[in-house]
Amino acid sequence: MFDALTDRLGGVFDGLLGRGALSEKDVNAALREIRVALLEADVALPVVKQFINSIKDKAVGEDVIRSVKPGQQVVKIVHDGLIEMLGGDIEDTGLRVDNPPAVVMMAGLQGSGKTTTTGKLALRLVKRDKKKVLIASLDTRRPAAMEQLAILADQCGEGVSSLPIIAGQSPAEIARRALQAAKLGGYDVLFLDTAGRTSIDEQMMAEVAEIAKIASPNETLLVADSLTGQDAVETATRFHERLPLTGLILTRMDGDGRGGAALSMRAVTGLPIKFLGTGEKLDGLDAFDAKRVAGRILGQGDIVSLVEKAGDQMDADAAEKLAKKMQKGKFDLNDLAQQLRQMQKMGGLGGIMGMLPGAKKAKQAIAASGMDDKVLLRQEAIISSMTRKERAKPALLNASRRKRIAAGSGVQVSDVNKVLKMHRQMADMMKKMSKGGMKGMMGAMGQAGVSPGDIAKMGKDAAAPGGGLPGLGGGMPNIPGLGGPKK
Repeated sequence: MFDALTDRLGGVFDGLLGRGALSEKDVNAALREIRVALLEADVALPVVKQFINSIKDKAVGEDVIRSVKPGQQVVKIVHDGLIEMLGGDIEDTGLRVDNPPAVVMMAGLQGSGKTTTTGKLALRLVKRDKKKVLIASLDTRRPAAMEQLAILADQCGEGVSSLPIIAGQSPAEIARRALQAAKLGGYDVLFLDTAGRTSIDEQMMAEVAEIAKIASPNETLLVADSLTGQDAVETATRFHERLPLTGLILTRMDGDGRGGAALSMRAVTGLPIKFLGTGEKLDGLDAFDAKRVAGRILGQGDIVSLVEKAGDQMDADAAEKLAKKMQKGKFDLNDLAQQLRQMQKMGGLGGIMGMLPGAKKAKQAIAASGMDDKVLLRQEAIISSMTRKERAKPALLNASRRKRIAAGSGVQVSDVNKVLKMHRQMADMMKKMSKGGMKGMMGAMGQAGVSPGDIAKMGKDAAAPGGGLPGLGGGMPNIPGLGGPKK
């Protein structure tokens, strides 16, 4: 979503960070470039003016001009300004669903992803907060809208139920029936998915206002499509005039839009952005955090989200079994295949690199080395073409077996050899770690090209504005089996 903005700002900051000293003229020129970059990203003009004015005095002050690293000072000032624009340093942007049955009303235009987002929120509350959730569709106009929500409830699994459909009822009657069912059924949370229109009209507003009076919701959330740019901001403003909105959810944040709606929404409406929708799958929902989004925009990565995503996608039992095997120094091709699948679930190479500090340079390095997510699929296909015995005991793989595996997976024998080399490097590292403890681990990491100084510097650089992980600044790090930069 923010790739274009990140690239533009990255170019501005590269020019600043490369200089030993900055004049007031240099800083003003950079601020002009930042202003143009934000406008091109479709950020509302009043928001851009306010942002530039808020950081200008700090950016051209004596503290920056005379700083030892003035470029980094400017980056930090812009970073702090972005956080403020996005809502400030607010820790809790979750849902207020403490008093059962808590009612959450979903509003928005047709096609904004309201129904899918309802299912995503229900699944999130069940998995993370162990809530019992009832979801009800109040959309009597769109064909199969109620059936769609019922299917989403089934996909969510145990803990999420949908209100039975009774033909001919009005949205107000459905809302009253849903409230009664939530109370009698002992549900913690009730979601009311209201009807949308292709455009805002008085009938729509009157309907959602009536439902709000009936349900007295704990949360009234507006779901807006981030790809519609400033139209999404206008939609939020119009809804907020008629409804007591408590928060915003922006969908399709994984699209190729310019991201201006996300940056403008909070500043224009004053409402907190609670969640960001990414993709159609039910797990494609991220909690909004101003610090993390600002970090991504400035190419500083989002390690916290990466760790959270790994935790969500990871099978706890499988992880525990793998940890025990690693402690014994065992790591076979089945384990390697499991790690490749894990990387794919987390968004592939691009998704993982996008959350690391120095993401822009990392993505450029991946592109230059000719690698993409197809590499992971190809490597998994190679392992899948092996027999169970071969995966458990790679030493069996002689020349004839490798030729058979290559033919079975549609690749060259050299590709099979690369996968086996990757496994051998990782297995050797596991053995050293199991035998030597911390000393063995350091030795293994040294073989992989990571020094203790790199490890110490990693945390410091990742936290510093404009910083990045070792190896990402100068090219692709030497990940075993994934190659590293082409010679």
